[in-house]
Formats: sequence, structure tokens, C-alpha cells
Amino acid sequence: MMASNGKNLIGNYALIGDGETAALVGRDGSIDWLCMPRFDSEACFAAILGDAENGCWRMHPAGKITGTSRRYLGDTLIVETVVETETGSAAIIDFMPIRGEAPDIVRIVEGRSGHVDMVSELALRFDYGQIHPLVQTLSDVRAVAIAGPDAVALDFDAEIAFENRWSTCHFTVEEGERKSFVMTWFPSNKDIPERVDPENALRETKEHWEEWSRRCEYDGPYREAVLRSIITLKALIHRPTGGIIAAPTSSLPEQPGGSRNWDYRFCWLRDATFTLLAFIDAGMTEEAGEWIEWLRRATGGEPINLQPFYSVSGDRRAIEWEADWLEGFNGAKPVRFGNGAAGQCQLDIYGETIDALFQASQHGLGKTEDAGTLLRLLAEKLEDIWEQPDAGIWESRGDPEQHTYSKVMCWVAFDRAARWYEDEDADKCRHYRQLADKVHHYVCENGFDEEVNAFTQTFDSKRLDASALRIPLVGFLPADDPRIEGTVAAVERELIRNGFVLRYSTDKTDDGVGGSEGAFIAATYWLADVYALQGRKEEARKLFERMLDGANDLQLLSEEFDTEESRLLGNFPQGLSHLSLVVSAFNLSDSGGPAHKRAD
Repeated sequence: MMASNGKNLIGNYALIGDGETAALVGRDGSIDWLCMPRFDSEACFAAILGDAENGCWRMHPAGKITGTSRRYLGDTLIVETVVETETGSAAIIDFMPIRGEAPDIVRIVEGRSGHVDMVSELALRFDYGQIHPLVQTLSDVRAVAIAGPDAVALDFDAEIAFENRWSTCHFTVEEGERKSFVMTWFPSNKDIPERVDPENALRETKEHWEEWSRRCEYDGPYREAVLRSIITLKALIHRPTGGIIAAPTSSLPEQPGGSRNWDYRFCWLRDATFTLLAFIDAGMTEEAGEWIEWLRRATGGEPINLQPFYSVSGDRRAIEWEADWLEGFNGAKPVRFGNGAAGQCQLDIYGETIDALFQASQHGLGKTEDAGTLLRLLAEKLEDIWEQPDAGIWESRGDPEQHTYSKVMCWVAFDRAARWYEDEDADKCRHYRQLADKVHHYVCENGFDEEVNAFTQTFDSKRLDASALRIPLVGFLPADDPRIEGTVAAVERELIRNGFVLRYSTDKTDDGVGGSEGAFIAATYWLADVYALQGRKEEARKLFERMLDGANDLQLLSEEFDTEESRLLGNFPQGLSHLSLVVSAFNLSDSGGPAHKRAD
């Protein structure tokens, strides 16, 4: 078999999911990535990181394809791919029903005109693409595949043939005819689940997403893109626990053929707190409340000691390892699973977490005794460690340094703690206000370089860092402060490539990883947010619309963007990119968004 990804593009994929895991479906109708039963479980389709023999599910016409198109069906996570052939056309409708007894993938092939001869080719490969399951045939159209603890039931509307460890079906659809194909995961020690009814599942899944999408209260500019991003963010929430993953993929490269390949199937506190605030502003308070509950569980216990991310269930360990049998996306190696950054000290997450608790309380969420206890423990811990060097927002694997943004977020932590206690404990309010003032002075004295005329990446350095754009966004300084204006000018001068913003200049930064990367999509939105605060609305809109043009045809975004080849890079879809889109749209609206409220 030929490689499923070949010279593929990350933007070629669509996302489907059920609130507990997700899959990526290519333009060619091949599902090339799927972990079962959870986002961070071992993949049974890993072709995106290797080739077809590492697991995929192809669905395509047997003959020549003359045209293709695809779309999401309304405000849902159901993707429809229409293929045109010389004899007719057919639609492949892919979705994951909202989880019931077990996770399912449903594929419905519908004849749209004439007739189309179709082929389904399924290669199940457990343990990230290296274990072939044993297959038990139950009938011509039903089978079970088992490998260790994993089992999959196949219920197809076409006869299944098994050859060379592939399950293949040949069938024809006439105009108006439908054929359904259902794959269901279950623990191998359990009974085979009942097959879901494909048509009922399609109707219920469509109703579920449409009903949920109607809850979005945003009615400002770019609503279509905002709603698609909100749906994507919802798909990254683990429904049973409320944990919010950064992305459903691992090791998609930040540079073509590069080595900056990381596992993002974890709940980063930083990204999750940003997501929470986006949901609150969109009126999705239920998801915000569930995440607050997840946070309490994940960070609970004394002594409290935050780590950058946790599993969806709140586990702390994420041992990083390399899968040497996978060739990587278009050859980008190594392929990593787990993430060694779990043990890093990143001081900014204290600020983001405390800010999330405070902002939630301002919207009627989370100001309970438990939330107050958590905030107190976090603030007390940070008071002991805020002067230490850390790995910074970008998780540097070099030596710890005094990162300017980390210290700014320490100010945020103490500022929000002071505001939390304003009406209930005058002494604590005064204490944290004094501490916030001390940190503020410390940052202004050490983080701003007069010669560069900008806030720099670390104290006593001249390196620029896009995270400095967040300084006015969190209310540390007003956007029209000369130091912020100088910082924006420096970013425009040194970090912009073809209209997109780099995180930092990798040739000037020893981050312990090396190699180059693309422009950082979230950072580009941060620049648009600062423009909006500075009254540069037209520049902000142009930048925002340039970012919209960088999304794929389904309005999905990855982590980074290749400004030379105009393609998406990094794990996909990326929650931080989508929530940054949402926040920027709010900031561009007539009523103003989170940046305006924090600035006030």
C-alpha cells in the first residue's frame, strides 16, 4: 500500500469527535489518525505519522476521481466529502456519535447522481501503528478485531474481505442509495456492544451539535468563524471530566521535516484558562463551570505545586518517549508521545489559573469555599517562588531564566488575589496589592530594555518575544503606554514574517531544542488585540482577516503557519489558535472584548 499521507498537508484534514476522543479525516476520505477510547489513548490509526500500514481507513471511488468538495453539515462536527467520478457522484458522511456505551465511527456513503463503484479499505494497527489485531469473522458483514486490551467491532453494509491484514469492501451506490459502515471500540474482555443505528445516530448527532451551537451568544463580526472555532474548542473538551486538551494530535511538526514535534493531547493550564475565558464571553458558562471543577480536582492536595499540564483525568505523569517505527509526518522525526515538559517550573500558569478563578467568579461561577481555598493556596505558593527563574511560556528546555512574561503573570496572580479579597478580607487584599505593586516595579525595572525600547524575552537580554504583546492584554500597562508602543514597534520590526508573528527569533534564543519553526498563530491574534486596544481598528481587522485566510477550507487552524509556503504547521486543530480567534473577534466588536475589560 502507498503511504496515506505522502506529501500531505496538515490543512488537508477535517476533525470529527465524540467529546472523548477525535479523528482526522483527509480530503481523500482517509481517516489517518484516531486514538481509542480517549484522546490520549494509543492510536489505532497512525498513518498521519507514518504510512498506511500504520493504520487508516480509506473510503474512495474505485475509478478516476474528477472532482471533490467537502463541508461541515451546518453548525456540527459532521463532515461531508463529495466525490465526482465519470459515472456519478457520491457523498461520504463521517461523524462520531456522542458517546453512549462505546466510541463509534460512522461512515455513510450516499449516491448523489448516477452510480459510483466504491472501495472501503481498513487497516487497524494498535499501539501507535505497530500491532496487527487478530480478526474473527462473525458474518459476511460483521467482524471483531482484537489486540491485547483493545477490540473493535465492524458492522458494514457490504461484504468484508480480509487480505494482507486489510479489511476491504467493494460496493456500488446508486443515486439516493445509502451504505453504512460502523466501527466500534470496546474492551476486549467485555461483550461486543450493540451496533448503533447509523441513520438514528446521524440524526441525533446533528441535533446535538445544532442545539449546542445555538447556545453561542456571540452575534458580532466574523460570527461564522467564531462559531466554528467554538465548536472545535468544544470538541477538545473531555466530556466526562471537563478537561480541555491543547490538540488531539501528537508530533505534527512545527517545521516541515523538523524535530520540534510534541504531544499535545494534554490539558495545559495556560491554554485551558484562555479557553475558559473565551467560553464565558460566548455565553457557554456550563463548559466553564465544568473546567473549574476539573481544575479543583487536578490541582487539589497539599502542598500545592502546579505543573504546566495534566491528563484529561488530572494525572500528573506524562513520560516522554519516541516511536522509532514511525517515519513522522512527511518524514519529520522524531515522533514523540508523552511530554517531558510536565515537570517544568512555569510561573505564568499561577497567574493564568488565579485569573481564571477570578474571572469565573465575576461571571457568577466558582466563587465557592473550594475555589477560595485553591486561590489562597496558589497565591501563597507563588509568594514563595515568584522570584525564581523558570522555563517560561514556551517551555524552554534550556537553562531556567528570568522570563519577563512569567513575572508579568505573577503580577496578574497577586493583582487578582487582591481583587478577590476586596470585600471579604482587607488585610489579605492589602497584602496582595502591595506584593503586586512590588512585582510590577520589578518587571518595569528589569524587563524593559531602553536601547531596544521594548519589553524583552528575559531580564538583562535584548531578545524579543511575542508574549510581551500580552502585557496590555492582561492589564499590566495600558496599550498606549510608550513602553508598549515601543514593544509593538519592535515586534513589527523583527518578528513579523509576511504578515504573521513569530514567537521569538530562534537564532537568538537558546531554548534547548534548536531548529526553526513557523509563525505562531495565537501570537498574530495577540498583535491584532493590541492594535484594537490602541485604536488601530483597521490594522487589527486586516490582520484578523489575514489569519482567516490562513485557515483551511473548513476554518480549522493548527498551531503555526508556514509563511513561505502558506500552509499550516504543528498539531491540529490547535485550541490556543481557535480561542485566540474567538477572543480577537470579541475585541474587534463594537462592545469590546476581554482585552478591553481587563484594560479597564
